[in-house]
Amino acid sequence: MAEHDALGRYRGKRDFTRTGEPRGGGEGGDEEPHFVVQIHDARRMHFDFRLQVGDVLKSWAVPKGPSMDPKDKRLAVPTEDHPLEYEEFEGVIARGEYGGGTVIVWDHGTYQPRSHDRRGRPVPFDESLEHGHATFWLNGSKLRGEYALTRFRSGEDGDEEAWLLVKAKDVHAGAGHGTPDPHRARSARSGRTLRQVADEAAES
Repeated sequence: MAEHDALGRYRGKRDFTRTGEPRGGGEGGDEEPHFVVQIHDARRMHFDFRLQVGDVLKSWAVPKGPSMDPKDKRLAVPTEDHPLEYEEFEGVIARGEYGGGTVIVWDHGTYQPRSHDRRGRPVPFDESLEHGHATFWLNGSKLRGEYALTRFRSGEDGDEEAWLLVKAKDVHAGAGHGTPDPHRARSARSGRTLRQVADEAAES
């Protein structure tokens, strides 16, 4: 799918004369794909989990956020594809705009696709997502190790499509180490909290 078509829903929801969010248009390079986890203090507080796939960030809203504990099965609801530039976005989306509220980058880094078929052969990452199960290794400042995204509701019967984000049992797994309080969490980019970002935006 062409890049402008992939970002059609994203751009259609936003007025770029009123929001500082990137319009997008960049292309992915040959390096390892990136991921980002943003805390979004919108109408409902949640985490946004985004994986670079081609020239876009595939995105899921994760209400409780990713966990390092393999026992935690986190609900992940897919949202529209975001531009690659969104990985760096941190700030306040104006009240009344789509997703109005404060955003910080909680974690970011690169990831390695690890999806295989039953014979152990590698499967392209976009194809594994299309089939409803993808595994990958995160190399972030906070999240590390293998994770899996598994679709358990397709949305074909009128229900909202839904996935589970689960940590694998590996050397980075930490039983009981869930996601920190989003109100106290600090940005991996600037070290600021949600309140500090909001206050600085109000003063400027």
